[in-house]
Amino acid sequence: MPELQQRLQAALAGRYRIAGQVGRGGTAWVYRAEDLRHHRSVALKVLDPALAASLGSARFLREIEIAARLTHPHILPLHDSGEAAGLLYYVMPHVEGQTLRKRLEEGPQFSLEEALRVAREVADALDYAHAQGVIHRDIKPENIFVSHGHALVADFGIARAVSEAAGDALTATGLAVGTPAYMSPEQAAADARLDPRSDLYSLACVVYEMLAGQPPFAGPSARVVMARHVAEAVPPVRAVREGVPEIVERALTRALAKSPADRFGTAGEFVRALEAPSLPAPEHSVAVLPFANLSHDPEDEYFSDGMTEEIITAASAVKALRVVARTSAFAFKGKTLDVRTVGRQLNVATVLEGSVRRAGRRLRITAQLIDVANGYHIWSERYDRDLEDVFAIQDEIASSVARALQVVLTEPKQLARERPPTKSLEAYDFFLRGRQLFHQFRRKGFEAARQMFQRAVELDPAYARAHAAIADCWSMLHHLDATEENARGADEASRKALELDPEAAEARASRGLALAVNGRYEEAEREFQAAIQLDPKLFEAYYFHARASFANGNFVSAAEMFEHAIAVRPEDYQAAAMVVMVYERLGRPAEAEAATRRAAEKVERHLELNPYDVRALYLGAGMWARLHDRARAEEWAKRALAMEPDDPAVAYNVACVFADLGEVEAALDCLERGAKLGLPGGEWLERDPDLDPLRGHPRFQAIIAAPTRGTHF
Repeated sequence: MPELQQRLQAALAGRYRIAGQVGRGGTAWVYRAEDLRHHRSVALKVLDPALAASLGSARFLREIEIAARLTHPHILPLHDSGEAAGLLYYVMPHVEGQTLRKRLEEGPQFSLEEALRVAREVADALDYAHAQGVIHRDIKPENIFVSHGHALVADFGIARAVSEAAGDALTATGLAVGTPAYMSPEQAAADARLDPRSDLYSLACVVYEMLAGQPPFAGPSARVVMARHVAEAVPPVRAVREGVPEIVERALTRALAKSPADRFGTAGEFVRALEAPSLPAPEHSVAVLPFANLSHDPEDEYFSDGMTEEIITAASAVKALRVVARTSAFAFKGKTLDVRTVGRQLNVATVLEGSVRRAGRRLRITAQLIDVANGYHIWSERYDRDLEDVFAIQDEIASSVARALQVVLTEPKQLARERPPTKSLEAYDFFLRGRQLFHQFRRKGFEAARQMFQRAVELDPAYARAHAAIADCWSMLHHLDATEENARGADEASRKALELDPEAAEARASRGLALAVNGRYEEAEREFQAAIQLDPKLFEAYYFHARASFANGNFVSAAEMFEHAIAVRPEDYQAAAMVVMVYERLGRPAEAEAATRRAAEKVERHLELNPYDVRALYLGAGMWARLHDRARAEEWAKRALAMEPDDPAVAYNVACVFADLGEVEAALDCLERGAKLGLPGGEWLERDPDLDPLRGHPRFQAIIAAPTRGTHF
């Protein structure tokens, strides 16, 4: 047994049993050992004795404590650290898998998909650590493990501990902490003022190597390599591997910029730029941006917004055309952005924009379809018509978009309405006003919207869409406050809508929603299924079908319907988040974990466009709790609670987050707070897996036993 190993074993006898040396890094020896206290295999790393002597144990251990606080699914945790026989050591889990270096040695070039998966997970770990104020300083293939298909970053904080503790001892000779092939220019220059963009540069070097089979810079000595990082242009990765998409090369070039100011702001931003080609925008895809209101009266904004929404609905009727949902498209309202940026963020090939001017009984609508790849106009048109032609114009625009994108209309009349939804333009005007109020998604908004829709049906009692909209308002109000009045209103209005137009998918979906909030789940599921038969692209039918199935205990159907909803509207985060707990309830952990990561990504993308969406915050907090990102879960949950302190849905979902985090008393406090506001119905309290940690607590039993005001079907 080598002398160092003998010395270490003697000092740690009774705590660790050392099996043997498994590696040697630039600053440490690595041993495989058994943790005798916890009966587990660990990796025990011992700093070079000369380096340890220059550091001093107190300062090193103080710095390394920062690394021990990092808890993230893609960071290899620090189990232990200390001093033994004059040696400084730290202990990490033994990982079943291999380092990225070993994987590169087996086959030097990764597929684009595999490289992006590793990059995404490492970037997620980096962004988390950077938010805690920790920079890795030594990102390289040797410090990235691939275990069970997922990346784990090792030695997080160790390079920081060495450099921070050593101070001038390491830099007096001009040497820097890190590995030359992956050093940022500022790190190679031994600049002590590193920031997270240094780690971003190192990650880009690793991604470059995964794709090209070699790092961007090499040389006969460490000094030569470091000098090249500082002075030489990055060799194009496509010169080494032609199949790499051009946009990947552009992202790598930016991430490898000499100046940190010219790189991406975060590792996550870098990976999103890399991933753009891996998720190509469907050829037949369009985002209908909010049409500008050019009328003299600013209050006509509801009309231009309504036109936009109606065109979205009409275009969505084309089976082969993917149309971005209203929520995502309206996130760009009032913003001046290049269409390329819009296309990239919404993952569409085209953008439809336009304007609306209303003057008396005359209407002018302009529309132009733009290719986001080059900014060129594919089609444009101006419509000068009487106000009575508004429905025909909407259909014409949708048809023109379809033809311009060369979408085959398998059913020639699929965009042609047999009759307009109402003969009363005044009723239609009230309908549009109501839609704008409904989309506030607040109690007062639902109440005001119902009044507008009621005015519409008073003017045209046969207006089926307005009756369905009234039913939806009652259903949403019942969701917040399960009164007999709200239940009866939803039931009566939805019956009337269906009576007037039994072939309307919207009417069927509204009827299903009304039945669901009344607890008639099997009937609701049948109505949602009928809506889907009439309109296979109606997101709301799948989404609320899934929620009704879950409330009814039909978890297999719930999972299927949520996945259909995600397929119909890929950008939606709600269905993606909700299906996680369905997989958990079904006992399918692998699918639950994959769904959690998918949902977290969708929530993040949504919040980039809609930073004040409270529902996205609390659902996202639940995903981070499942992914063991405690800091982010708590931050998002508390933000949601601060933004809407009197919303029972917020109180309920934040309670779920605290329960997942093991904060039982905080979770119960939130539930009791929500009980005063109107908690969801008992079937969700009984079936929600997030609340499992609370079920044996007397306070929880009291909440279950109490009558509830809201419904959470």
